Amino acid sequence: QVQLVESGGGLVQAGGSLRLSCAASGRTFSTYAMGWFRQAPGKEREFVATISGSGVNTYSVEGRFTISRDNAKNTVYLQMNSLKLENTGVYYCAASRVGASRVSGTTTGYYDYWGQGTQVTVSS
Repeated sequence: QVQLVESGGGLVQAGGSLRLSCAASGRTFSTYAMGWFRQAPGKEREFVATISGSGVNTYSVEGRFTISRDNAKNTVYLQMNSLKLENTGVYYCAASRVGASRVSGTTTGYYDYWGQGTQVTVSS
């Protein structure tokens, strides 16, 4: 069982930056690929980025966003730069049991554990 707690959300002006954090419980954090998803009001949860358990492999659909992790701290991060209004939503981190060397998928079904989410609001 993995418990995930996101933090770092808030209100930011368009063009600004935020760094989200997701702290995980457990001693096997490095064996999980991790992902970030965003859910805007009235919309489905959509994929943002994923990183392998080792941290070597990453994939992001947002060129302005960077996913990283610190396995010594059991934490995954999402650095978001040049934020736009359409980046507003609740951001969730998720853990996937695909192994340490692989990134996970781009749909929610690939992930086994979810955090409660953190709100990001981008204003004009």
